[in-house]
Amino acid sequence: MARMPPTLYEWAGGAPAFRRLIDAFYDRVERDDLLGPLFPGGVHEAHRAHVTLWWCEVFGGPAGYTEELGGYERMLAHHRRLGLVPEQRFRFATLMSRAADDAGLPDDPEFRAAFVGYVEWGTRLALANSQPDAAVAEHAPVPRWGWGVAPPYQPG
Repeated sequence: MARMPPTLYEWAGGAPAFRRLIDAFYDRVERDDLLGPLFPGGVHEAHRAHVTLWWCEVFGGPAGYTEELGGYERMLAHHRRLGLVPEQRFRFATLMSRAADDAGLPDDPEFRAAFVGYVEWGTRLALANSQPDAAVAEHAPVPRWGWGVAPPYQPG
């Protein structure tokens, strides 16, 4: 019987790994001249905890963001009418990739391709949804990201 590949959440190391990622990311954001101003006074604990729940759920972990905070609609509400610009989207993606290194997330090409795929998809959607005249999808499920075309190699 073929063994199912682990979720990205499991492969990364579960909730502790995603919390390290989010802390490393927001530590970088707080020092960044382009993204830091979006968080006057810094990125507080509640925000970090909520974003960690989102990333855990997206990558195949427990549905904590949906169950505790309201799911997609809540995340959408945080990004609407922010007026993000393409440079901020790109900086977010860059800092998130660096934060994955800082946090010690797996660096195998299959995981990182899936990780960067989500970052690109999510930041482009957030950019579009942040525009004042955006026609947004008001209701959608939280995405559940997977391996795509290249699951991890697992001998045996």
